[in-house]
Amino acid sequence: MLYDYATAMSQGRREYQEDSLAANFCVGDPYGFVVLADGMGGHAAGDVASKIVVTEVFSELKFKLSDYEALEKNIGLILHDIVQSTNECIREHVKAYPDHHGMGSTLVAPIFFEDRLYWISVGDSPLFHFRDGALSQINQDHSMAPQIDMMLKTGQIDEETARNHPDRNCLTSVIMGANIPHIDCRLSPKKVESGDILIAASDGLQYLTNAEIEEILSKNEKKPGVKIATELLEAVMQLDDPDQDNISIAVIKID
Repeated sequence: MLYDYATAMSQGRREYQEDSLAANFCVGDPYGFVVLADGMGGHAAGDVASKIVVTEVFSELKFKLSDYEALEKNIGLILHDIVQSTNECIREHVKAYPDHHGMGSTLVAPIFFEDRLYWISVGDSPLFHFRDGALSQINQDHSMAPQIDMMLKTGQIDEETARNHPDRNCLTSVIMGANIPHIDCRLSPKKVESGDILIAASDGLQYLTNAEIEEILSKNEKKPGVKIATELLEAVMQLDDPDQDNISIAVIKID
């Protein structure tokens, strides 16, 4: 199993970049992973929070992969421990720097073992799966968006109201040194196939609708991962939204 991996990032229209992203895909290894975090808390604090999350999760996964069979066997316990220790790092940082109180970060980390996919996520950073022309978000969305979408589905609000609802991006779970209400951790493997495309992203990508992302992937699914990542980023920037958030995209094509 081969992984064609690429990333793209932009600051968008924000004054600073609060996203962080790292990955580990080495030729010959039967595994690989991405760690992506979207920080919150304003200048410096959000940037620091996302960097702490990515640094801690990446280094722990890299260490555990020295025995990747043991990691996969105990994936749920290990991933939960990694998130809790990362949360403790945020707590200790805030104790040392009280002016950073309130900072936090999302996390999405897909881990591949050959044709088997696991992940852990906190917050609203999406993990998408594209196969046979269809796009789906496979991790949980820990924001108010699912509840607002349910209101749309039941006819309580219209589509425009749902899309632009002021509470849509309010997080219901985040890594910020306090109790983490929700952690999405895949305990049994999701099988991936040749031709599948996985996308881990910050919510800045979701200025595009799922239908728009799906269309871009359908047009470019035979192209290299770097082309797909570039096309997605360019499509977001072409919206020219004055409120465009930071954008981070990791594309993993399965070959």
